Formats: sequence, C-alpha cells, structure tokens
Amino acid sequence: MPHVLVTGASGGIGSAICSLLARRGCAVTLHYQSDRPGAEAALAGLPGSGHRIVQGDLADPARIERLWQEASSAAPVDLLINNAGIFPDHPPLTADYRTWTEAWQRTLAVNLAGAAHLSYWAARDMSERGGGRIVSISSRAAFRGELTAPAYAASKAGLNAFSQSFAKALAPRGVLVFVIAPGWVSTERVAEAIRAPAVIADQPLGRVATPEEVAAVAAFCALEAPASMTGSVIDVNGASYLRT
Repeated sequence: MPHVLVTGASGGIGSAICSLLARRGCAVTLHYQSDRPGAEAALAGLPGSGHRIVQGDLADPARIERLWQEASSAAPVDLLINNAGIFPDHPPLTADYRTWTEAWQRTLAVNLAGAAHLSYWAARDMSERGGGRIVSISSRAAFRGELTAPAYAASKAGLNAFSQSFAKALAPRGVLVFVIAPGWVSTERVAEAIRAPAVIADQPLGRVATPEEVAAVAAFCALEAPASMTGSVIDVNGASYLRT
C-alpha cells in the first residue's frame, strides 16, 4: 500500500487528490495549515484505512522537518504531493509597500520554499529506499503572469524550475518528479470569480477545470506515469493558455 503525503489537503484540489488516491489503494496523510475542520472532513470521507492528518506552517523550515518526521512515523512516505499554496492580492500600483513586501515574503515562503524544503526531505528518504515520486501543483500563472498577484506567478515559475532541477538530480536515484499547471479550477475559494463573464469567455470548453480533473492527472503522475516523463510540466487548463 503506497503511503502519500498531500499538502493543503483540507479542501478543493487537495481534498480531491486525497479522495482519488485513497480509492486507488493509498494510505493518505493529509496536511493542513489552519483549517482543521476541513482536513477532518476530508479525512472522514476517505475509503480504506491508514489515513491521518498532520498540521504545519510551510513557511517555517523547522516545522517542515518535524512535519516530515510526523508523516513518516507510521510508514515511509512513497509519494509527496505539493499542493498547498496561497494567493494574496498585491496589485503593484495600488498596494501599499507593507502589503507588497508581506505578500512577497509569505507567498514565496509557502508556495516555493515550503515545497522545496519538504521535497528535500522526501528526496533524501526516497533515494535511500530506492525510489519514490514527487508531484507539485503549479499554475498557468507561471507562464502568463498574474495582474494582481505577481508573487504568486513568480512562486509558481520558481516551482517549475525547482522541480525540473530536482528531476535531473534525482532520476539516477529512482525518484521521479512531475509538475501539474492548472488554470482556473472550480473550488469553493474561487466560486464567485469563475462565474465572471470574462473568465468564462476565456475558456474554450465553456467551463473551468474541476478539482477531480486535476486530481486525475495528479494520480496518474503519482502512480502510473512512465519514468521517462520525469521533469514534465503538464498543463490542465482546457486550452485557455497554450504554450509551445
């Protein structure tokens, strides 16, 4: 039974990933930062056994080390899904300087450094045991930018580059690394925003992606993707942003 750690698992994409992986036979450790009720609800809905929750602030490197130890205490972690992320608005022409600097520091600490530090521990443990997989949730913002949240776009671009660096470094040790880059996803957090006519007009499918669609790609990368795909950044945006 593979053991998977999913960060940001209290709702939306994270909860959908946990649900699908549990149905695929994985034991899931659900990480949350502050939404314990959400994490407990997600945990309660999982089929199978061996699931549990852990808490931790991914902006704190010391807490990340303890979080990994807690997640690994019952069984070694075979699969890491870096899903946690934040999106604070900080428009460059209207945000005050304090808002601007705090948004940059917190966003990079959670979205980029937090994922990198957790992946560091995963890479060390997995390589010693002969292999494993790391899957990170990025964003199309890494390629197209974000008007009101440039730190978010920068963090996701950094996550792509970091993941590809890790893919090169870890392939000889059997650790595979994948990135998924969604566009808009129909989570509760953005329920109002995705109804905007401008958002719908930008979607060739006539709708945004669902959490279950992102989860399906995450499960493929975690359980099925061939080794030669390591280092891939996979778009899940319904052709709303195309790159070559």
